[in-house]
Amino acid sequence: MAGLLDKRLWVVSGKGGVGKSTVAAALALRSARAGRRTLVCEVNTQERISRFLEHPTAGPEVTLLEENLWAVDVRPQEAMREYGLMVLRFEALYKTVFENRLVRYFLRFIPSLQELVLLGKIMYHLQEKLPDGRWRFDTIVLDAPATGHAISFLSVPHVLVQTVPQGPMSREAQKMRDLLVDPAVTAAVLVALPEEMPVNEALELHAALKDKVHIRTHAAVLNQAIPERFTEADLEALAGHPELHRVAQANHDRASLTVLAGTKLERNLHAPVFNVPRLYLPTFGRDAIEQVMGHLEALVMGEK
Repeated sequence: MAGLLDKRLWVVSGKGGVGKSTVAAALALRSARAGRRTLVCEVNTQERISRFLEHPTAGPEVTLLEENLWAVDVRPQEAMREYGLMVLRFEALYKTVFENRLVRYFLRFIPSLQELVLLGKIMYHLQEKLPDGRWRFDTIVLDAPATGHAISFLSVPHVLVQTVPQGPMSREAQKMRDLLVDPAVTAAVLVALPEEMPVNEALELHAALKDKVHIRTHAAVLNQAIPERFTEADLEALAGHPELHRVAQANHDRASLTVLAGTKLERNLHAPVFNVPRLYLPTFGRDAIEQVMGHLEALVMGEK
C-alpha cells in the first residue's frame, strides 16, 4: 500500500470524541520527522493539537512548533480578512468593504461564505510556494470537523461551483474542488472506536466523502483498540477465581469487539485499518502522541 507521504493534503475526520485530533497530531509529527515541512490545521477549535504536543497554542497565525512542524487554528474572522486581502489585494480597499458594518451584516447571510473562507485559507497554504519554487509546506494535515460538519464543510466548493454564477467566488471554489478531488493530492483518514456507533459513522462518512465530495478514503484508524490477552484456555483456567475470571472475560469481550469493528471497516471501506491500542497513562500529552505515532508508522510510510 502506498503511504500517506505520497499525498500532500491529509484529511482526518470521524465521529466527535473518537480521537481524531490525537491521530492528526501523531500523523503531523511523523510527517515532520520524515523531513517534510508540515502544517497541521485545526478549524475554529480550542487548539488541542498544540497542547497535545506540549507547545504554546498557535492561534490564527501560522506558528512554528518545532523543526519542520507548524500549526494554525483557522478561524472565521481572521480567515475572512486573509481571504478578502487575497481577493481585493489592497488593505485599504479591504477595510472599506469588509470592515464596513453594513457590509459585514449582509455577509452573514451569504450561504457557506464562512466555510468557503476557512477552506480557502487551508487551500491557500496548500498552494503556497517558497521563493525558490518549492512548496512552503510539503504536507498539510487537516484536523477536519466531525462527521456531519465535515461533509458540509468539504462540500462547499462543489455546491458553489454548481450554484454560483461565473465570477471570482466560483473560480475560487473550482480551484478548491480540483485539489480536494485529486487523488494524487488529497487522502482521507477516518478515525473510529471499536464500538458500533463510531464505526457506523465512519462508514457513513466514507460513503458521503465518496459520493458527495469525491474524496478517496486512504485508510481508517481504529483508536483505543483492545488486544487479545486471554485465550479460551486461560478463561477456563481462571474459572475457579471469579474476580480474575470476570476481568479476563471483560478483556476478551472487548478484544472481540475490536476484531469485529476492524473487520467491518475493512470489508466496507476497501481500505486498510490501523489499530492504535488504548493507552493507560496518568496524563495525555507528548508521550501519548509519540506512542500513537509509532502505531501509525506503517500508515504514513506505506509498509503494511
